[in-house]
Amino acid sequence: MIMQNPNNNPAKTGAVVTLTDADLDQYLKNIDVLSIMEKTFAAFAKGQVVQPSQTLTLFPEDRGDFITYQGALSHFNVFGAKLSPYIPTAGAPIITAWTMLMSMETGLPLLLCDSGRLTRERTAATTALAVKKLAPAESKILTIIGTGAIGKAHLMHTLKLRDWQEIRLYSLDLVRDTEKQQAFKAIDSRIVVCDSAKAAVHLSDVVMLCTSSGKPVIDVNDIGKQALITSISTNVAQAHEIDPKALNSMHVYCDYKATTPASAGEMVLAARDHGWSAGKIVGDLTDLCSPSPIKPAYDKSIFFRSIGLGIEDIAIAYAIYSQF
Repeated sequence: MIMQNPNNNPAKTGAVVTLTDADLDQYLKNIDVLSIMEKTFAAFAKGQVVQPSQTLTLFPEDRGDFITYQGALSHFNVFGAKLSPYIPTAGAPIITAWTMLMSMETGLPLLLCDSGRLTRERTAATTALAVKKLAPAESKILTIIGTGAIGKAHLMHTLKLRDWQEIRLYSLDLVRDTEKQQAFKAIDSRIVVCDSAKAAVHLSDVVMLCTSSGKPVIDVNDIGKQALITSISTNVAQAHEIDPKALNSMHVYCDYKATTPASAGEMVLAARDHGWSAGKIVGDLTDLCSPSPIKPAYDKSIFFRSIGLGIEDIAIAYAIYSQF
């Protein structure tokens, strides 16, 4: 951690708090990220938040890209942006993220933060918020596809949202790694490791897709009942975790209906190839967190898509900064 005048309040001294990934544990443990996301979208519903469209900038010579996530939160008097590059390599791509938090009162920077871990937590908490608002109260079977760090974060944020009878996990890595299986099972006795995605989703009430795949990872027909399906995907061009044409058979929600349809891969492809349109989106998290929230219908499956928003990044960065 780097900070000028560390014994003083940085807001008063003009210091910029700089935090690396290794610095964050001591601050994240003091934050209820799900509550922060819910309060942020409630403020959005009151007109206290501005969310511009995210922008994708391609690097020259086909060397990758970066996404800019911006946001302004007047109730906290802060604004800022996160930059997240995608850099292809001979092996796994490099994906990083840094957030700059700034004062709406002075125009000065307050915090520069490695936001890889913050992105993971706010992504999972945002999806968990959708589960809280959209999953039927009687939901019993939770399935998570993808068991990397972000899949685990989804699990932790969702454990207590319903009275789950069974929590199913699946990923190729998990099937092959018995030590990792035992580590997950130690988290909760209800956890079951499945040997295929098809088996994992069968008759599930909630299916959370937590992969970095650019193509479908499940067949929604394998669920065999009405369910809530959530998806985050990645910043690979037109990435999608379900077949785009499936959107026509579901109630569709997203994190922000004004911007998500132009960026979410399955929405772009469904509009281009399958007669779907953004006007069919039932609502977003602002609608679900408003003083008079919309109520979901359960006559068919529900699909919730999150692309990640700048206001989420700024809100969690402010929660970190507020501890100084």
